[in-house]
This record gives sequence, C-alpha cells and structure tokens, in this order.
Amino acid sequence: MASHYTISDLAREFDLTTRAMRFYEDMGLLQPERTGPGGRNRLYSARDRTRLKLTLRAKRLGLSLSEAKDIIDMYDSPRDTGPQLRKFLDVLAQHRHQLEEQMADLQANLDEVRVHEREARALLARLDKPAPKATPKPAPRPRKTANAR
Repeated sequence: MASHYTISDLAREFDLTTRAMRFYEDMGLLQPERTGPGGRNRLYSARDRTRLKLTLRAKRLGLSLSEAKDIIDMYDSPRDTGPQLRKFLDVLAQHRHQLEEQMADLQANLDEVRVHEREARALLARLDKPAPKATPKPAPRPRKTANAR
C-alpha cells in the first residue's frame, strides 16, 4: 500500500467521482495535504484513505455524513475509547430503530400488495371462466288458428 494517494487514485479505488472526494473534503471527512502551485494538488494520506473507507461503510449502514464524521472524528481524538464506543452504540441503536420501523412499514405495504394481488387474481379468474352453455329452447309450435280446421 502506498502511503500517499492522489484524488484520482482514491476515486478510482473506491469507485467515486473526484467531485464526491472534494465534497467529503468540504465536509471535513478528508484533510489532504495541498501541494503544487497554489496548493491545487491534493495528496491524501493513509489516514485519509482509512477515513474514506469508514465513511463509505457508514453510508452503506445508512448513517448520515455528519453521523459518520462524528464517529470517525472520535477515533482520531486522544479521548478514552469508552465514551467513543458508547456514542457509536447510541448512533447504531438509533439507526437500527429507524431501519426496524422502515422494515415494519415495508412489511405492511407488502402484505397489502399481496391482498390486492389475491383479490385481483380472484376477480380475473371469475372473468376468465367460460359462461355456462345455454340449452337451446325448442322452436315454438305453430299456433292453431280458427281457419285451420
């Protein structure tokens, strides 16, 4: 593993756009060293690569970027790991609760869709049934008239 990466290196490795990388930098998730004329070139450290990897993992878990930043920043600080882990567990518990609520809503929607599907299939089955064949009525008998004797 290299100890320094360009924006293109990390964008390619993590399948991101350079614009997304700059956005993460603006959010304070990444802090590349600036090099070249006017500091136009970004040079990312192994620490930035790890922070990017953790950011993307947090996004996959459904955490917001600010939640991800809070958690990742805790690991950069020299504080005790107990409060960091408690904060992380709190964030995960809140997120799990949100996901469970979303899952319950989705399950209710899915159940409702299944009911409508069954009803629609039953109606369709009735429409597709051939109508019972009518038995032909016998031809009417000729009427006797008074002249026909």
